[in-house]
Amino acid sequence: MTMLRKATFAALAAPLVLALAACGSGNDETAADVAGDPIDPVAAPEGQQWMEVAVETEEGGYRIGNPDAPLKLLEFASLTCPHCADFAEEARAGIDAYVNDGTVSYELRNQIHDPLDLTMSMLTRCGTVESFHPLSNQVWDNLQEIVGAVQANPEALNKAVQAPAEQRYEKIAEAAGLLDFFAARGISRDQAKECLAQPEMAEQIVEESNTQSEEMDVTGTPTFFLNGRKLDGNTWAAIEADLQQAGAR
Repeated sequence: MTMLRKATFAALAAPLVLALAACGSGNDETAADVAGDPIDPVAAPEGQQWMEVAVETEEGGYRIGNPDAPLKLLEFASLTCPHCADFAEEARAGIDAYVNDGTVSYELRNQIHDPLDLTMSMLTRCGTVESFHPLSNQVWDNLQEIVGAVQANPEALNKAVQAPAEQRYEKIAEAAGLLDFFAARGISRDQAKECLAQPEMAEQIVEESNTQSEEMDVTGTPTFFLNGRKLDGNTWAAIEADLQQAGAR
């Protein structure tokens, strides 16, 4: 078995009870040695807002904002992590404002915790690069309902996980009600099924998650980096303080 296949198997072999141990609790510590003068706003291209400028990065993340922003915020997050959902709700308006100023870019990368997490990470990639962040936010906004549907029928999800790789993720999505959930948000059932019938996509997502988590010492979610420096805090109050100390206003 190759290392890539081992990594995928490890993610799928995780307990179907959501991996909350890897989902860190809120931490208000801030980085005291990050400081800078106020950074002037940067105008977006004519007819656009920086929030509308999105790219998939070489590392497999999705970044929005000015590609040359002086402050580059990176978040590792899990779609089944309640603390990530809390952060997304608390931070959304603030991050949007800093990104639209052109002073901050915001990249989101998935850390995979369980089979449901992996399946939803695949589905958030089924649309355009611009739809990745909105779809991820939709998952977090409705996480309690999604998890409740899974917990109401654990046998179906356990059976789905055992299916052949080409069918596994569609069956997980069906068992969790995700095909209808994403169809209501612009990803048709046929489009979703086509994405989910790509086990090589799942392998790549898991490999990126495992490799980068190890290399960058990401032991839980959400975890943040600012200009490559790992931050101590993981609440919006802490992250905004770091951004402001670095020059965002």
